[in-house]
Amino acid sequence: MKRILIAGAGNMGSWLAETLCLDYEVGVYDSDPKKLKYLFNTFRFKDLHEISDFKPQLMINATGLRQTIAAYNEILPHIPDDCIISDIASVKNGLASFYSKCGFRFVSTHPMFGTTFGNIRDLRGESAIIISDSDNEGKDFFLSFYKNLGVNIYEYNFDEHDRTIAYSLSIPFSSTIVFSACMKNLEVPGTTFRNHLKIANGLLSEDDYLLSGILLNKYSVDRLYEINKRLVELIKVLEDKDEESLHDLFVRLRHNIGMKKA
Repeated sequence: MKRILIAGAGNMGSWLAETLCLDYEVGVYDSDPKKLKYLFNTFRFKDLHEISDFKPQLMINATGLRQTIAAYNEILPHIPDDCIISDIASVKNGLASFYSKCGFRFVSTHPMFGTTFGNIRDLRGESAIIISDSDNEGKDFFLSFYKNLGVNIYEYNFDEHDRTIAYSLSIPFSSTIVFSACMKNLEVPGTTFRNHLKIANGLLSEDDYLLSGILLNKYSVDRLYEINKRLVELIKVLEDKDEESLHDLFVRLRHNIGMKKA
């Protein structure tokens, strides 16, 4: 595999181009040509016909969640039939059906580090998911790519992926939204508060469609019911001023996160 096309020159698309361009011929296409301005060591495509001439062997769809399938429909007529297509979408809803009908080999992955919270200069210890239904050649490419970055790799099918994301992203996203909803615009000292505020600022700087796409995952609501159930339990303990039950709760929480009290 020598020629890689990246669709979308946002944060992740630009990072992928920068990371891959030293080892591969990389072309980048974005419907907004201004986003291509600061890319180096890549072919910058402003016209779909340039993609046809490039003849990519792998296409990485790095557009936003809302545009993933639309971008495929726009670009697929301009790539060779033997090109492997891939996405890095945070939620895979609808993609399994699309891939089953599109006629192209595919590989679907999810780099769990992002560009807001992850240190993209040193990704050791971060995680990525590869969808098990993917083409073997495509899987081998991303296995090698992620391993070279020191990233932990997990393999799930499409449904398992979305269930996992509802757990690993919808819960912290929802908790941060509730935290933000309770805030007032005032200066509050304290390390814990500042740390939570930093997370909230990072989360809310993300694209609205990324946030809504993750929260609208069909499995997210079940996780929110779980959060609500736990809040009701906590409120009851506090209303009863039941310190013993509160201490029991702390024990369970430490067990849940694999922590032992010092």
